[in-house]
Amino acid sequence: MDPVQALEEIASLLEVQLASPFKAKAFRRAAGVIGPLDDDELRARAADGRLKRTPGIGDSSLGVIVEALDGKVPGYLADLRERAGVETATGLRALLRGDLHAHSDWSDGTTSIAAMARAAASAGLEYFALTDHSPTLRVANGLSPERLESQLEIVGALNAGLGEPDRDDARDARDRGDLGVRILTGIEVDILEDGVLDQRPDLLDRLDVVVASVHSKLRAPRDVMTKRMLRAIRDPRMNVLGHCTGRLVQGSRGTRPQSEFDAEAVFAACAEHDVAVEINSRPERQDPPDDLIAIAIEAGCRFSIDTDGHAPGHFGFLALGAARAEAAGIPPERIVTTWDAERLVDWAGSKKRVSP
Repeated sequence: MDPVQALEEIASLLEVQLASPFKAKAFRRAAGVIGPLDDDELRARAADGRLKRTPGIGDSSLGVIVEALDGKVPGYLADLRERAGVETATGLRALLRGDLHAHSDWSDGTTSIAAMARAAASAGLEYFALTDHSPTLRVANGLSPERLESQLEIVGALNAGLGEPDRDDARDARDRGDLGVRILTGIEVDILEDGVLDQRPDLLDRLDVVVASVHSKLRAPRDVMTKRMLRAIRDPRMNVLGHCTGRLVQGSRGTRPQSEFDAEAVFAACAEHDVAVEINSRPERQDPPDDLIAIAIEAGCRFSIDTDGHAPGHFGFLALGAARAEAAGIPPERIVTTWDAERLVDWAGSKKRVSP
């Protein structure tokens, strides 16, 4: 088994199982360290003790590397696979071709854009939208207009097979050439308190996909939150309403109650303005709640099943979102992430083309 692939799969399985992010990072860092080395060099370094003394290689990652070099599935990986119950995608999950909400280390994600792209390809996706945060969300290192413009150039280079410029880590060589997935330009833009989208309109016009979410003042009165959301939904640049209630139902951040708003009015506006309602697949969010999904279905909304991924392993959350959508009875044809990339991008850009 390829040692780099084994280490990266371990990191991804740890992430999807919500293990310590530091543990996942350690295995991914080890993969980066040995990435430039061929198997013969690795065996030589393992035999004479150099590999054990290499910064970034711990006892667990060393054991994985040695077992993989011996042609075995490392025991650490086998245990994680068994716990994860890895299965072939079926049902609605098998129909999903993309993910419109994922983050990189440009904002609060854990890895490079290219690493997220490789993981999306491994998850069987044809495309994913890179949606790092917008300027106001400073706690998440939101992108200024200048940084967003730079990111657009990086995405262009990656899609062209040129790699990610200005990164000098050991993974660079694997980030050149066809990554096996199309990266859509995008953003998770904050819906500000007055309902305005938190980025320059001309930059939003250049993006393939715009996800808009409320991240602040989540306990605002119902009428205030409704007015705020309705103004954002009427903006022709908005494509997806992200994690609409902002709730947290489990996880390391604790729990948080859902925000209050007029769901009938908000989802009617989403249907009228062709804004997809996100089924956020993160286990700590499970947003919207089931009763709100039912209201959105009745309103005639489209939906987008997304991971809100902040690490490569989080693409595995798609199965959770697909299961919720399937249980709610959402017709696959109303889920935009079942579409191919060309249809998706054409739909996302159509409102901008007809807007005043």
